[in-house]
Amino acid sequence: MVRKTGSTRGSAFSRRGFLAAAATSIGAVVVREPGAGPANASARVDESSADIARILLGMSLEQKVGQLFVIAVSGGTPATTDAAAISANRSAYGVGTPAEVVATHRPGGIIYFAGDRGNLVLPPQISQLSDGLQRAAENAGAVPLLISTDQEQGGYVVRAPGTLLPGQMGLASSPTTSSDVSSAAAITRDELRAMGINQAFAPVVDVASNPANPVIHVRSFGDEPGRVASLATTQIRTFQKRGGIVAAAKHFPGHGDTDTDSHTGLPVIGRSRAELERIDLPPFAAAVRADVGVIMTAHIVVPALDPSGDPATLSQPILTGLLREELGYDGVVITDALDMAGVRQRYTDARVPVLALKAGADQLLMPPDFAAARDGVLAAIRDGELTEQRIDESVTRILRLKQRFGLLTAPRARAEVSVVGSPTHLAMGVAITDRTITLLKDDLRLIPLRRGPQKILVTGWGDVTTRKLGDVLTSHGASVAVFATGLSPDATAVQDALARAQDVDLVVVCTRNLGVPGSQGQVDLVAALGESDTPLISVAVLEPYDIAHVPKVSTHLLTYSYALNALEALGRVLYGDVVPTSRLPLDIPRSDGTGVLYARGSHVRLHRS
Repeated sequence: MVRKTGSTRGSAFSRRGFLAAAATSIGAVVVREPGAGPANASARVDESSADIARILLGMSLEQKVGQLFVIAVSGGTPATTDAAAISANRSAYGVGTPAEVVATHRPGGIIYFAGDRGNLVLPPQISQLSDGLQRAAENAGAVPLLISTDQEQGGYVVRAPGTLLPGQMGLASSPTTSSDVSSAAAITRDELRAMGINQAFAPVVDVASNPANPVIHVRSFGDEPGRVASLATTQIRTFQKRGGIVAAAKHFPGHGDTDTDSHTGLPVIGRSRAELERIDLPPFAAAVRADVGVIMTAHIVVPALDPSGDPATLSQPILTGLLREELGYDGVVITDALDMAGVRQRYTDARVPVLALKAGADQLLMPPDFAAARDGVLAAIRDGELTEQRIDESVTRILRLKQRFGLLTAPRARAEVSVVGSPTHLAMGVAITDRTITLLKDDLRLIPLRRGPQKILVTGWGDVTTRKLGDVLTSHGASVAVFATGLSPDATAVQDALARAQDVDLVVVCTRNLGVPGSQGQVDLVAALGESDTPLISVAVLEPYDIAHVPKVSTHLLTYSYALNALEALGRVLYGDVVPTSRLPLDIPRSDGTGVLYARGSHVRLHRS
């Protein structure tokens, strides 16, 4: 059974007292844009600091430690009756419902997930869940919650329902990149806030500098540090405009040059300090200048910055020495999820949170064993390894962040949930996505396709992707057959696809991540189809590097996403309803490493008859 944390008895903030006291002492929260503010801003900062100090003074040690944790709960309602959700919550936290978890443990934040967690189903349900959890915190006399989710868009890392939008690399390919990044961020901001979500763990500011990277790729704005910095700044400022939602720049000090996924292993970055300063750090420096609310750490080892072998999440030279002291960041630092393998290899689940706090982190995301993590921090304070003053520093930053975004006085949703997926947003999403389909090669001038009952075979990677693309092409009048071959088709599947290709007018083959081990079957499939007499179009439906492994294909497009909005935009491009204006947002090296195959900015114009 998970032990309850500190009682409100003796606290200055019992039951509804916290919000009442905060409203009395804080008044209207003034949120300032970076580099701008009223003439009396300094006086307000001094007043706000005093308010935070008073709130901190009224908190017990256990309540302060609770603020350090951002946890996941199960269930779609505050008082869920779902048996599986109740069981999961009891196992993790000792109580059954999300509201009870909040009231009992008083965490600093909650992170939402779809799937088994069941938090993210429909916009009205999410809004009611958020409202109920904030009410549970209020009734317990606790500090209002940061409610977050991973909402990077693009279909690859997107949790909440709403308007479908391109991800970062897709946006970076647009000819109107900056305005599209801003528009997409504004839609995401407004829809999340309407559902009571006040923080997005985005943008990814990692520079995509390694084609073998298994986890970042299309989540990045590209491979040029200055452009990544500029677009990240735009997204951060749009997210945070007028106290919108808290942005989180991730993954410090840069996850772009890994060939290992930190969810399953511990990557080691071999770059020199000079290379890091030239490639990886500029976007984070820009995020600091943009007054980003949160910076998320990376579970990566960077010997040039810290030779200890500890991941950056646990590294004082990286989090305090580099981020705090050299880059001058005094906002909230949150760890990447502590249930990931990259941070659990050297230390116990009770020890990791202590080391993260000692390194300079403020918030601890998703510890795999909450009780062990919380008790480990409390024990470290009792033993003198961590001081209460050190805890106060982090809690002060967290409270300051919540105050800045109006959460201490008005934590509930600020807009009607009908804004989520509104006709205006949907139309904007379509227009933005139409600008993110890159026509990289069309030697035989196959595009635009002729209309009419043309027979098309859609094959290649992804059962769902090939089926959805088949539906899209059918809607344009084609007669479509679908044959999904998966990530690693064997020789029999390749021959089967080749036989099916003989009976159609055109083949469209979807590829994904041809450079990873085990994908040779996809390469063989594309090569075999390319040698047949049937015209072939290949489409990289996620990572942009696939063309390097099938360079002889005559027509090739990139969607940067396998989400439905991207596939529908692909259909409009294929049939000439939309002229492709997207340009390659990064260099594609040759597969043998001998140079660049396609340079950043590459594209071909649509040939019209």
